[in-house]
Amino acid sequence: MITLSVIVPLFNERQSIPELLSELSLALHDRELQELVTHPFSHEIIMVDDGSTDGSADVVKSLTATTPGLKLISFQKNFGKTAALSAGFRAAEGEFVCTIDADLQDDPASIKPLLRKLLEGDDLVSGWKRHRRDPLSKIIPSKLFNTVTRLFTGLRIHDINCGLKVYRSSLSASLELHGDMHRYIPVLAAWRGFKVSEVAVSHRPRKFGTTKYGAGRFLSGLFDFLAVLFITRYFRRPIHFFGMAGLISFLAGFGISLYVTLDKIINSHYISNRPILFLGILLLILGVQLFSTGLLGEMLSISAPTESRFAIKETENLTNQQKQNINS
Repeated sequence: MITLSVIVPLFNERQSIPELLSELSLALHDRELQELVTHPFSHEIIMVDDGSTDGSADVVKSLTATTPGLKLISFQKNFGKTAALSAGFRAAEGEFVCTIDADLQDDPASIKPLLRKLLEGDDLVSGWKRHRRDPLSKIIPSKLFNTVTRLFTGLRIHDINCGLKVYRSSLSASLELHGDMHRYIPVLAAWRGFKVSEVAVSHRPRKFGTTKYGAGRFLSGLFDFLAVLFITRYFRRPIHFFGMAGLISFLAGFGISLYVTLDKIINSHYISNRPILFLGILLLILGVQLFSTGLLGEMLSISAPTESRFAIKETENLTNQQKQNINS
């Protein structure tokens, strides 16, 4: 069995690929890294070309003959980093899985301390770019993103979106990623009960090319954040989210309607043609609709398959049929 699978998502990085593979080879043949595991060490490097237009896939193919364990997955077009990581996770055969970006900013030598920390009992160890070598236009939004994510999810790590991570295969194989949710892998892992930690890693200035992420990532990141927040807090109890919002809306509408009614009775003020009356009616209707949405969501949640509701760490003295029943 392969010990370590290294997944490298890449998009238009042909200049950095030879140097990255050379550094990865040195890091993976480090004796201390190989001695971290007791069984014979073996590795594979899975490079996932996300529809590059600069010939990155051709560079990888030309290096497969001279780079042991090098494999290539090439997409028809650019599907995004989440899709690239998902393809790599599905193809990985290693007991442990490492992800690293192809732009040379992450140091492959940092894989060793990450793997050492993982073997202490963690399921996912994320890199922490404590001294980030990026322009302020990337550093400031990143700090804001990490602060907001920590505040709302409760996951106390500094660099949630670091590309350099090490996983146990039991975790990486169970991840179901959509949209741009690769940013929130530690959050999704912690929600499912896996142990997540971080280790400070070396970060280097970009050597070739330019960043592939523009201003548009902030809007998509916001939507994915809201999706992850809902999944991790209310996925199996949607009535708590929609019901509470519906109750607040209904009570506000009821209060407004009661005020208008009492104002008519006590002060003889006209009810018709008062904007506040229409606001109250709108809030009443919205409250009923939100509560109904939560109730429907709760019914769908109860009737949905149970395979994604929990992650099992281990079993003892169960028959194969019992294990199959649990996972079905």
